[in-house]
Amino acid sequence: MFLGIDHLVIAVPDPDVAADALTAALGLTAGGGGRHDRLGTFNRLVWLGDSYLELIGVFDADLARAAWVGRPTVDALEAGGGLATWAIATDAIDRDVARLRETGSDLAPPIAGERLRPDRGIVRWRLAASPSLAPHAPPFLIEHDPASAEWTAEDRAARAIEAVRLTALEIGVDDVAGTTRRYLATLDLRFRPSLRGGGARDADIGQQIVRIRPRSAAGPSTTVHLALPGRAKVEADLLGCRWIVSS
Repeated sequence: MFLGIDHLVIAVPDPDVAADALTAALGLTAGGGGRHDRLGTFNRLVWLGDSYLELIGVFDADLARAAWVGRPTVDALEAGGGLATWAIATDAIDRDVARLRETGSDLAPPIAGERLRPDRGIVRWRLAASPSLAPHAPPFLIEHDPASAEWTAEDRAARAIEAVRLTALEIGVDDVAGTTRRYLATLDLRFRPSLRGGGARDADIGQQIVRIRPRSAAGPSTTVHLALPGRAKVEADLLGCRWIVSS
């Protein structure tokens, strides 16, 4: 079952510098990260409850270009940085992928992954992705190992006290109808006309919304909406995205 938006992969030249920028502009608190030794990438995480921002950089371009997440990261960096891809959390990846592949989805079978943290803790997961990931393409599915670092009951309980939450992801595209059809074919995500109007269409994922809208000629094509109770509205353009934080 799809649980919600798991994380956004934001391509940046230096994850540490990017984390400092989010702290200065939006007051977000960045956590640790680690290296994907086989993928040529490294990261810092900003937790938003059980969702998070993955600020991802490249330490080996050759490895990255040959890797499932490295390739969209390199592509995004070459375009100036910003959203590379994103993920939907599931608690039953084998069942979800089997169901979707039976209806013609191009999701690949699940594969295992891991990340080594600086404290030597290992984060483990399984994921399933389409052959081509990109900001405008359907996201990948991920199921976290609840026995690994960052996903134990204690880890999740500690994060639950963080008030900031990811509420919506907006992605600007050239062809809204074509993009939403691809989402339907790949993930069986069904879109409805958005109350925001302007030709945008929304789909619910858990308690969050993904919005596909026409690309604007001005400003970033990706908008990230965050909720923080009691916070006056803040908007900022940085890391190739527009960020809106409100109560």
